[in-house]
Amino acid sequence: MDLKKTCNAALLAILLAGFSMAANAQLEILDRVVAVVDEDVILESEVQRRLATIYAQIQQSGTQPPPQNVLTQQVLERLISERLQLNMGYKAGIRISDAELNDAMGRIAAGNQLTMEQYIEQIHASGSTLSNVREEIRDEMILMRVQQAQVMRRIRISEQELDNFLNSEEGRFMSSPDVNVGHILLPVPSGANPDQVNDILTRAQDLMNQARTGTDFRQLAMANSADQTALQGGDLGWRKMAQLPGVFIEAVEGLDLGEVSEPIRSGAGYHLLKLYERRGGGEQLIEQHFARHILIKPNEIRDQETVVDQLNTLRDRIAAGEDFALLAKEFSEDTGSALTGGELGWSTPGMFVPEFEQVMGSIAINEVSVPFRSQFGWHILQVIERRKQDFSENITRNRAQNVLRQRKYEEELQVWLQEIRDEAFVEIKNAGTAEVAEPTAS
Repeated sequence: MDLKKTCNAALLAILLAGFSMAANAQLEILDRVVAVVDEDVILESEVQRRLATIYAQIQQSGTQPPPQNVLTQQVLERLISERLQLNMGYKAGIRISDAELNDAMGRIAAGNQLTMEQYIEQIHASGSTLSNVREEIRDEMILMRVQQAQVMRRIRISEQELDNFLNSEEGRFMSSPDVNVGHILLPVPSGANPDQVNDILTRAQDLMNQARTGTDFRQLAMANSADQTALQGGDLGWRKMAQLPGVFIEAVEGLDLGEVSEPIRSGAGYHLLKLYERRGGGEQLIEQHFARHILIKPNEIRDQETVVDQLNTLRDRIAAGEDFALLAKEFSEDTGSALTGGELGWSTPGMFVPEFEQVMGSIAINEVSVPFRSQFGWHILQVIERRKQDFSENITRNRAQNVLRQRKYEEELQVWLQEIRDEAFVEIKNAGTAEVAEPTAS
């Protein structure tokens, strides 16, 4: 009897082992690990999906795809790099809310001149699913934030670099204002004698006087100018000041809007210029706000409605005479400003998210806004003071700094990506196994 039980148990164990082996074999056929990345893995199905997407893009562009083994290796390396960055983002607490994701998808649809419904139909028509596309966009947003955070802090622009750039020809061009100028040319023949030159100058002065006393400059240009823009009323259109001929720049710099210059002599003849419009350069007054806020975030035990009710209660307490700063210290979940009573200091345009700036610019001094939402949570906001400041030099230097940062960014990004790849534990199990049929040319 015991022998029979033992045999049955042994047979059952063999059968279970067989089923287990068969199940594992089936799992291996369905999917398998192609790379281990630190404590994570990349599956063959992920490589296949990415390959299918890339082949579809290549086919749409009409170009010849590289050999599949080459493309597969490139895709695998890209997935390894992305996985390393995504894991860094998750560990750093970077999360993309559904609201942010919806906004991003809305911008993508609008950028392709599609409604959201048309964009979703396009996704389904491509053979993908909405959930897959949402996750891909979410991952791209996390990657962008990780890269910006990690790479930008590695880039340093010295004051000397800024000065050198601004003093260069390119820097002067960048900081040059845009001007909209009208032009009349009265040519002076190369063999003209002094009397002829004086006659042409007198004619130029007469045209200047007509323009200054109300005659339409464009009509004068069409009737008298020998420049190729004459039939367009002499309009040079919008140009950077630095793009104008050297003899024009000093004259235009001295003109007020709508003013016509004195005749300007060049090798070609006499010129008259009219300044129609100017953008940039000179004094740039920026409206600043000195604001404070209280931030409360929804969580697992406090839904959005509860948060709004709490902020409305705080708003009523402030209206009844309680101190905004004391309430901010007690209730605000913005750790950066709560200790200073919610104060955010003097702002400049672009410093805060659009929802914040829209409210900040629309409420009266000392008014407390109704609760509003941003990507960070729900806020009430108060503007204590407004002022206009001349930021022309700051704006020019910030613009130059951004140009230099962007130039260094791509180079530094590649260095950083290689560094995190070298420092990671990566074991490629079976590269090149993904079998995706290359599309045939139609």
